[in-house]
Amino acid sequence: MSESLRDALASSGSSDQINGVGVTVLILLFALVTVMGFYASRWRRPPSMESLDEWGLGGRKFGTWVTWFLLGGDLYTAYTFVAVPAAMFATGAVAGFFAVPYTIVLYPIIFVFMARLWSVSHRHGYVTPADFVRGRYTSRGLALAVALTGFIATMPYIALQLVGIQAVLEVAGLGGGSNWLAKDAPLFIAFALLAAYTYSSGLRAPAVIAFVKDTLIYLVIIVAIIYLPSQVGGWDAIFGAAEEKMTAPNPATGAPTGSFIPTGIDAHWAYATLALGSALALFMYPHSITATLSSQSRNTIRRNASILPAYSFILGLLALLGWVAIAAGTQPVGLDGEPNAQLVIPQLFEDMFPSWFAGVAWAAIAIGALVPAAIMSIAAANTFTRNVYKEFIKPHATPKQEAQVSKLASLVVKVFALLFVLTLDKQNAINFQLLGGIWILQTLPAIVFSLYTKWFHRWGLLVGWAVGMVYGTISAYDVINPVTGKHFGGSLADIPVIGHLGYIALTAFVINIAVAALITVALRAGKVSNGGDETIAGDYFADSGDPRVMQKLPEVGEAPKPAGGSPTT
Repeated sequence: MSESLRDALASSGSSDQINGVGVTVLILLFALVTVMGFYASRWRRPPSMESLDEWGLGGRKFGTWVTWFLLGGDLYTAYTFVAVPAAMFATGAVAGFFAVPYTIVLYPIIFVFMARLWSVSHRHGYVTPADFVRGRYTSRGLALAVALTGFIATMPYIALQLVGIQAVLEVAGLGGGSNWLAKDAPLFIAFALLAAYTYSSGLRAPAVIAFVKDTLIYLVIIVAIIYLPSQVGGWDAIFGAAEEKMTAPNPATGAPTGSFIPTGIDAHWAYATLALGSALALFMYPHSITATLSSQSRNTIRRNASILPAYSFILGLLALLGWVAIAAGTQPVGLDGEPNAQLVIPQLFEDMFPSWFAGVAWAAIAIGALVPAAIMSIAAANTFTRNVYKEFIKPHATPKQEAQVSKLASLVVKVFALLFVLTLDKQNAINFQLLGGIWILQTLPAIVFSLYTKWFHRWGLLVGWAVGMVYGTISAYDVINPVTGKHFGGSLADIPVIGHLGYIALTAFVINIAVAALITVALRAGKVSNGGDETIAGDYFADSGDPRVMQKLPEVGEAPKPAGGSPTT
């Protein structure tokens, strides 16, 4: 690429002019999905939406393709479209590309255990993973720990989606102003629309919008990956520019800017633990399980585990766009005049494409943030309603009251996520997801291990969870961003005993298991009761059409009602 073109692109990166055509396309597509979000309340509408089964799980009736789009929209988020390429652009492969192998590792894992969770949840009407833990151990304390962890860990993840929307608006030239209200007004509007149609339509809204989101994403990425390399000298020039930037010293630290290809034992440990830890954590989030439980059969889940890797291919191409931006000379500068790596992909599309196509790309990113944000807020709200409100505040709440509380809770969740966006350092947004992963991974022993065995004692699981949470949070807090000087500046720290850098979540997880196992051995030796168990072995293999699988949640105080042998449709 010529120096004159680089200079032109650099100057365009700092422009505060509104891209009228691009913004118009963005608004039109945003309006389209908003209308679809409200319309979704009529899609496959049941006689009543006033239950968590209908509002929060879409009636548990989604087939293979709806579930595929819903899970794709749920799992491939603004983390995918903004944070991963931004990490590749700013610090290289260790910070960003680990996301590609982690999604590949993920799907065999969920193929093995998620069908069992679907079966036992449909057999007993469980809505959240904490419901399952409550039934498995009759332990309110352990279920509360799982529920609160899911609720808290979802906050930074929703915040990451709002960061994605904010990045698009900033590059488009929207959101300028001399005070915080004017500056963030477009984000508030997007937030309000999201809150409104989520409140109205529940899980059906992101299920419908996911079709538009994925169509736009595939279109944008295919065009970009074919067109852009030819404009910047080909892939050889792209990798050469990335290597040059990553090996150059960072002025703030004196160390290399990043890692082009992970080299050295520390980089290998960091890359491997980030990939494995993230893979283990992803399906522990309430939103991942909510999307899964909305499917109509356990085989739907297995089929999705087989075809979802198609998204991993797109993720790999998206990650490489971070290095394309290096070769293109993209200068991601915010409206405040400060460099911001999170803007790099929206800025790349504005620099390199016609305004109308830049608007399509911006819409794909913004809608790609709306879908998971909606699912996450619904899942967090369901968790609060079932495992806090009903368990401790109003045990005799009716399904209608549960749905009403969950709708209100979903609004509160979005407000907390908005506070994350407005108060935490957004320069390295990928840490929002990684911070949530540190917390949510500590619930894996109580959920996944319990699908196969009840050997672990409930008190051992609870204490192990507490130790893992404390260790993970303190370790993450102690990581200071060398540029900004702020805490929670990263997710890597020295692994005890081993001494190499590793993902804090995985270290905390290993400590969690060790503590849980030691306490379990002691309590089993003392013959301390491990609580009751409302599940039986056959519950973990039930499928649609099985007369034991409920079609709707019973009223509180009623016995579970079987489906009478008819298939769930």
